[in-house]
Amino acid sequence: MKKALLMAAALLLAPMAATAADYKEGVHYTVINEGPATSKPEITEFFSFFCGHCYNFSKTVVPKIEATLPEGVAFNQAHVEFIGADMGVEMSRAFAIAHQLNVEKKVEPAIFAAIHDKKQRFTDLNDIRMVFIANGVDGKDFDAAAKSFMVNAQMSKMKRDTQNAKISGVPSLVVNGKYRVETGAIKSYDELLDIAYYLATADK
Repeated sequence: MKKALLMAAALLLAPMAATAADYKEGVHYTVINEGPATSKPEITEFFSFFCGHCYNFSKTVVPKIEATLPEGVAFNQAHVEFIGADMGVEMSRAFAIAHQLNVEKKVEPAIFAAIHDKKQRFTDLNDIRMVFIANGVDGKDFDAAAKSFMVNAQMSKMKRDTQNAKISGVPSLVVNGKYRVETGAIKSYDELLDIAYYLATADK
């Protein structure tokens, strides 16, 4: 009986293993760093508040990632500056401020909704500040965070990581600081996650 159960389990796992073996460098993913991977497995989503696909991704795929992330794998996000002209930089600042103040779960959906649902036009940092205040953040706390070393450091890191990964479109996933998942060959977001999860655990 035990042997039969083991065989059944092997048969169930076989399609998954075959699928993983089919993921090819240059087709399903690109190696962006020939050096060692990050010390701990991680998946980073690069996105922009100005990107409609990213808004949809934030509502449908990010919750799934958070619910199904393999044990021991971290999920991070990084905002890119190259969409939205000068306001791309300020939206990266907004993302960093939200994380510094630990209000990202409230503020990030509000910014997405303001841009894509309410069609609000953001012209400067003060427009962003008003969204934070409307979602319960004290204006003085926002101002202090906006000028802080931690926010500037996070912005610099996101820009550097975007350049190092050669991100040209979003949403985009980078795994372990070493692999960029390619979307050209995939058929669904589920397959995107399968590839990311496979790569995240491949370096263990």
